[in-house]
Amino acid sequence: MTPAQRRSFTRAELESYRDAVVPDLLPNAPGQQLRLLFVGINPGLWTAATSTHFAHPGNRFYPALLRAGVITEPIDPANGMDEAERDVLRNRGIGISNVVHRATAKAAELSDEELRAGGVQLTDLVARERPRVVAIAGITAYRTAFGLPKAKPGRQPDTLDDLWSGAELWVVPNPSGLNAHETVDSLAAAYREVGEAAGII
Repeated sequence: MTPAQRRSFTRAELESYRDAVVPDLLPNAPGQQLRLLFVGINPGLWTAATSTHFAHPGNRFYPALLRAGVITEPIDPANGMDEAERDVLRNRGIGISNVVHRATAKAAELSDEELRAGGVQLTDLVARERPRVVAIAGITAYRTAFGLPKAKPGRQPDTLDDLWSGAELWVVPNPSGLNAHETVDSLAAAYREVGEAAGII
């Protein structure tokens, strides 16, 4: 699909999706195993409008996954994904969730209380689904959600593994186009590390 064929939304249309919830992408069929759970901060309005994670055309998530080798075929989610496209991720052992499930225009609109409550829900999800690796995309949100103001990006200490039901916990860069410090190449390098840790690469 070319950019010219992508759906567009007016600002009013996007605003109508404020506070909407986007379902997690998780295994839903026999043989699908969750090996790597990516966790965004919260859905943006374009993600809510398409019910597809990291769907904004300016988001670098899927291009970085492709360059990293985490996925092997291009994915353009801007118009939303159908179930067959979602199964491309599920069949590779990839799931997607969020710390907070409420859609906003910017993550800065979330309160510290929402992030902390979302952190509790996330650890409950990990306990149920048992991924091999959890990769949270956003160091600032991670620090707030889990009360770890000095946490650094990358693999988190083994001492946290019990909190995460034995999963390896990583903090990786946020792929949003608003995160100007990162490029597709730098994101791909971080995502390749978690893909290798999860056994996908």
